[in-house]
Amino acid sequence: MKFAHFSHIWAKPNMTPHERYEQLWRELGLCDDLGFDYGFCVEHHCRPDESWMSSPSLYAVGAGARTKRMRVGPMGYIVPLYPALRLAEEIAIVDQMLGGRMECGLVPGINPDYFKPFGLDYGFRKSPTMEFVDYMRVAYGDTQPYSYNGENHKTPGAQLSVLPVQKPHPPLWMMSRDPETLEFCAKNGINSGYFLVYPREEAAPKYRVFLEQWKAAGWKHKPNLAYCTVVYVDETDEKAIEKALFRASRAYEGFLPAPKPGETFEQRAAAHAEMFTKRGETGATRLMANLFNPQFIMENELVFIGSPKTVTEKLRNAAEKGLFNTFMGEFNFSDLPEEDLMRSIRLFGEQVIPALRDFEPY
Repeated sequence: MKFAHFSHIWAKPNMTPHERYEQLWRELGLCDDLGFDYGFCVEHHCRPDESWMSSPSLYAVGAGARTKRMRVGPMGYIVPLYPALRLAEEIAIVDQMLGGRMECGLVPGINPDYFKPFGLDYGFRKSPTMEFVDYMRVAYGDTQPYSYNGENHKTPGAQLSVLPVQKPHPPLWMMSRDPETLEFCAKNGINSGYFLVYPREEAAPKYRVFLEQWKAAGWKHKPNLAYCTVVYVDETDEKAIEKALFRASRAYEGFLPAPKPGETFEQRAAAHAEMFTKRGETGATRLMANLFNPQFIMENELVFIGSPKTVTEKLRNAAEKGLFNTFMGEFNFSDLPEEDLMRSIRLFGEQVIPALRDFEPY
């Protein structure tokens, strides 16, 4: 298995953005020392109450300057928000600054609120994201200047000043559970995965098909399939639960709309649950509706909280059932004190990673 530090870079009470970024670098430095494979961040916009990361390229360069061996990158760039040429330039420069340590996630974007301030159509986002994979191959090809004339991206003629270190481009990721997208990923050698809000028992059959498609495409190496959720490790189960369970039930408060004047957390959560009951995915709807219920997330193992032994066992079982070989752990959530945060990362790195390093779920 492989292991990643994953972060929304949530807004933290009583911290300035600068202080939050400095804490992030301390987290990643420790992860690098402990043998984590990856560091990933999101791209979110225009929610000061939620995530303080709207520029994943800056995250990647900052993380690279403070680590020596970890591979880092966005999970991922919201492709429709960028002109294709501009994004291709940026990815190439980041990979050069990292000395070839970049991992590159590409996403169409899941929140309409990120598109409105840019004056872009949220309904038109998937096609530009998929086509950008082909655009990268042309932009980073041997022919310079290059031209590209696609349905979504058009570059009549350009010469990149900088090409990426990695050929033909940094390793790509698209987190998805959509069969069409997974088939595209398999054919194009793109890693994939999913988040805690999709049931593992429903995900596994889809990813078995993906693995068959990957093999049929002729790729000789195994793909990375990731699973992302909150994790907290402490010396005992009791201490871990006391310190982290309630906080874990508030970890994804940023998924809720910004609070209205006088609106309680309970009212916001109820409105959020009602929104998901209208969707067709029964399992995912059930998880989203109960995402802020401490007992539910613990009993259904939506988060991994406990001693090193307990977290190791839960992760191994989840990887078998959910068919993932890469774990993206969100270690910093809610108002978790830094002392506890760093102890959790250290215990995970010193005891959980070695216990699972040789485990292969598929």
